Amino acid sequence: MIQQLHDIQAATGATFAELTTKEIVPVSFGNDAEAITATKQGVALYDRTHWGRIQISDSDRLRFLHNQSTNNFNILKPGQGCDTVFVTSTARTIDLATAYATEDAVLLLVSANRRRQLLELLDRYIFPMDRVELTDLTDTTVAFSFFGPESTQLLEKIGVTELENQPYATHKLIKTPPYQGGVRVAVGSGLATPGYTLIAQACDAANLWQELVKAGAVPMGDRVWEQLRIEQGRPAPDFELTDDYNPLEARLLHTITYDKGCYIGQETIARLNTYKGVKQELWGVQLSGAVEPGTAVTIGEEKVGKLTSFTETESGFFGLAYIRTKAGGEGLKVQVGEMTGEVVNLPFLSL
Repeated sequence: MIQQLHDIQAATGATFAELTTKEIVPVSFGNDAEAITATKQGVALYDRTHWGRIQISDSDRLRFLHNQSTNNFNILKPGQGCDTVFVTSTARTIDLATAYATEDAVLLLVSANRRRQLLELLDRYIFPMDRVELTDLTDTTVAFSFFGPESTQLLEKIGVTELENQPYATHKLIKTPPYQGGVRVAVGSGLATPGYTLIAQACDAANLWQELVKAGAVPMGDRVWEQLRIEQGRPAPDFELTDDYNPLEARLLHTITYDKGCYIGQETIARLNTYKGVKQELWGVQLSGAVEPGTAVTIGEEKVGKLTSFTETESGFFGLAYIRTKAGGEGLKVQVGEMTGEVVNLPFLSL
């Protein structure tokens, strides 16, 4: 069923690559410039099927997730959702996930390279008395995100009108022919650009993709997504989300509920917040030239940070870097290797 989707994508110019996690993803549709323009003037469509989808069900599901990550799950009602961060016991980041609460489950959309780790982590914390069931839905479902100023109009073209102007992660299951299992439509694109995310059964993947393209969405490959996520400042596992950093340093403040009670990593996060102990923060850096991730960020002879991601955009070179808090923030002039840079704010971390 996914192969049928890939065949349709290949017929419209998609080239594919295999991730280290073995998932096959469309890297480009040969239209990168057009896709970027669509995010600003129309609507672009990104295939997120390689991301993980984990279902947590049974009666203790909200309490269980409340105790496992940074946001408040106990207040979620069916049809609501949130972003949350899974962290280690010392509050080091594992993954940034989006959660959708339904009538009888919570669906997590997680990074491709953290799906197995999170499944193992969550399973480890299910105790015999817990009424919690984990199901990996990744192989039986698909996920698409589309974003740009015409996203709501596109949604209306496929018959969905109930989600306009609704809060982030609000979602609804749409049961209309020809989609056998229904399509869950959620507010939010995964980036700062307004849009929507769709989760559907794998058997409906090809039809849904074709309908979205026919309605005006411009297909976009993983290469453009990576450029946009760096430009907008969405931190990613193995780059900005590692054992070296915590959610406060990653500036994922919208994912943290300080008064929710105990959860894994809570003591460290509470202490950092109470005593203003955040020593570094994630920023964008406008660069004068290409720089490898891992390069030190300096002011004069002093190291003040490290570049974690890099991309080339139509307006120049750009990177993400953790910068020491005492060094400064937006507007700071720095050196990154042989290149000069200026620290700038990031749309995704300013929401």
